[in-house]
Amino acid sequence: MSGDTAKPADTFDYVVIGTGAAGSVIAARLAEDEGVSICALESGPPDRHPYIHLPAGFIKIMFNPKYTWQFKTEPGEGVNGRQVIMPLGRTVGGSSSINGMVINRGQAADFDSWAQSGNRGWAYRDVLPYFRRFERRLGDFDPAYRGGDGNIPVSDLDWIHPICEAFIEGAQSIGIPRNPDYNSGEQPGVGYFQRAIHRGWRMSAGRTYLLPAMKRTRRIDLRTRARATSIIFEGRRAVGVRFVDERDRTTIREVRARREVIVCAGTINTPRLLQLSGIGPRRHLAELGVPVIHDLAGVGENFRDHCSVRVVARGRPGHLTMNELTRGVRLWGQALRWATGRPSVLALSPSLVHCFWKSEPEMDGADLQVVFTPASYKQGFVSLLDDFPGMSCGVWQHRPESRGYVRATSLDPFVDPAIQPNYLTHPVDQRAMIKGIRLARRLLRTEPMSRFVERETFPDPAMESDADILNWARQYGASVWHLIGTARMGPRNDPAAVVDHKLRVHGLERLRVVDASIMPTMPSANTYASTLMIAEKAADMIRGRSFPSDF
Repeated sequence: MSGDTAKPADTFDYVVIGTGAAGSVIAARLAEDEGVSICALESGPPDRHPYIHLPAGFIKIMFNPKYTWQFKTEPGEGVNGRQVIMPLGRTVGGSSSINGMVINRGQAADFDSWAQSGNRGWAYRDVLPYFRRFERRLGDFDPAYRGGDGNIPVSDLDWIHPICEAFIEGAQSIGIPRNPDYNSGEQPGVGYFQRAIHRGWRMSAGRTYLLPAMKRTRRIDLRTRARATSIIFEGRRAVGVRFVDERDRTTIREVRARREVIVCAGTINTPRLLQLSGIGPRRHLAELGVPVIHDLAGVGENFRDHCSVRVVARGRPGHLTMNELTRGVRLWGQALRWATGRPSVLALSPSLVHCFWKSEPEMDGADLQVVFTPASYKQGFVSLLDDFPGMSCGVWQHRPESRGYVRATSLDPFVDPAIQPNYLTHPVDQRAMIKGIRLARRLLRTEPMSRFVERETFPDPAMESDADILNWARQYGASVWHLIGTARMGPRNDPAAVVDHKLRVHGLERLRVVDASIMPTMPSANTYASTLMIAEKAADMIRGRSFPSDF
């Protein structure tokens, strides 16, 4: 790629790279201060496509390269040499414009462990006010744990299906308690997911934070189709960002930052951008041919993701599942229900029921997440629905031990990085996956479910040995797109840490990272809620605010 700077650089107080969950929150919160100017760079287009805002539209948007990064992993030993697709949001709202919309915080111990590893101010008691700050909980809630005035509406499922009720009843029959609010301090149990859906619409971070802030004030300059190519330094101080126009891929521009450059590009693109800017392991930068700004070994390392499989069962005749309700005349009926504000399959998240439970009885807390929906996909992958009445039960391990990396492979910013999650390479992960699959099958075989399940179709019901179950998981395991860790937070004496407890990049000035890449370990949850929390907390730190006074 080549080109020239088209005009002198514009200058702002802050430059925010990325408008996903974190970037949208950061830009909106900074814009609350008088006299502040923010430039927000987004590599993708505006979020105007109607399927972005229709919850069921995720299945159409997820594989559209105009709105998503169509990443693939490197072939992995733990997944039988396969590459795993990894689509991520590339529009205003980022992955919050294409994700499953589930609001799931995780367990208090997740954040306590962050603090115990040297990250002051990140224990559960410290982050709880920020979880509460972002949410506007709809319906009854405990204000000690939940927020009622935030930007993100958090709703309960309003489309109740008898198969879901049977699944919950079946879980209770084997000793798993019903838990109506897994976000109120105690996670284990079964029940319905809470979602960022309101009145039938997706509530992305772009729609609830960034765009309203732009309407209230002129302090945010949003530039879409602007792919950041490098951070500009004067010595060790970040002073701006260089980006290329996505429409022609040649026009290079610069924006300058008087106060800070804030990288919110996500777990894949944040380390890639840092590496292309000369920040990362010296040996890797030398291989790339990038001059070293700062030798920082942890950039791109510590990559973790949830690896999931879905067990599929065929439903008995006479019981409609989402497979039938989303076809033909029935789909038009569901569209009419949605248009008139009634519960509809078009306003659902991909998973409806949660079951957080243990792979071993003696465990104190849950280490497995099981998700259920009365819909099934061909070979268990979220893409095409099966042609028969079906249901699926997905499973993954909360806190994977397998770690991988993300590494830029070219100076050309349009060349994808090498992504290696090393799924299922750690023995702990392998044991948990086997136990999780056995639990999912057991849940589908409970007596209450027998009224609805004709037979298990995927995997083969005859597959019972641990070796066969693990091999099946290796063959069909896929990403749940919960990516974390590639710019991990930790104290200066931690050689693998990239940012400190205030998310400032070690060894550099006026440069922060604010996104899921800073998570030192995986929360026992979907990562969207934790990313919103991180951004809310980071916004206070950037603005010089102390612990929230309104909580």
